[in-house]
Formats: sequence, C-alpha cells, structure tokens
Amino acid sequence: MQRGAHGRRADVLRAWCGDVERGRAFYKGLFGWSFEPGPSGQGFTIGTPTVPGGMHGGDPGAAPYVFFRVAAIDEALERVRELGGTVEDIDVGGSDESIERFGTSKLCRDDQGSPFGLHQPPSAG
Repeated sequence: MQRGAHGRRADVLRAWCGDVERGRAFYKGLFGWSFEPGPSGQGFTIGTPTVPGGMHGGDPGAAPYVFFRVAAIDEALERVRELGGTVEDIDVGGSDESIERFGTSKLCRDDQGSPFGLHQPPSAG
C-alpha cells in the first residue's frame, strides 16, 4: 500500500458485524482470508495478504473501518481534535492481553463526520 505525504499507511482493518460466524463465512468465501479466534473469544483475528485485521460482533449494519498507524496515539488523538474531528467514546482497546498483543486503537471521525481509526502498535520488547 502506498504511503501518503506524511508516511502514514493503512495499518489494520476492523470489521464489525451483527453475527461474527456469518461475517467470517462471508469474507472467507469472498476473499479467502483466514480467521483465528480473537483473544476475547467474541470475534476473530483476520489474516489477509497485506493488512492484518479483526472482526467483532454485536453491531448489525456496521461498516469496516480502516485504521492508520501512529507512533503516539494520545498525540494523534489530540491532533484529530485540533483539526475539528472527534474521538468516539467507545473502548476498542480491550483487555491488557489484547493491548499487549495488538496495540491500542481508537475510533475517530474527521471534521466532516467520516469514520476512521487510529492504531498504535504494541511496544516492541
């Protein structure tokens, strides 16, 4: 995936759906992706050829989110707010185990209301 002017790239794909088993069957059939149970037991990690992902249930009619990698999530969230965007008050980080394995993520909206996510990968070491 091509990097933008500031070196940002799509980092993680997150798919929310009403029924994760149906979602898994659909996307596996459509794209051939592999799925493994997620750490919460409520969804799946998604193996794609390029961008890792996750699937979470309980949200019928939701759309996939693209998450952009950032080095420091708190600074990036402050920048979103400075630019007129919003940070959703939804916990997508999960447990300490999940954060250690996958990193920290937050859902945001730009200054026009379009959704996207920010992702800080787990610390190395």
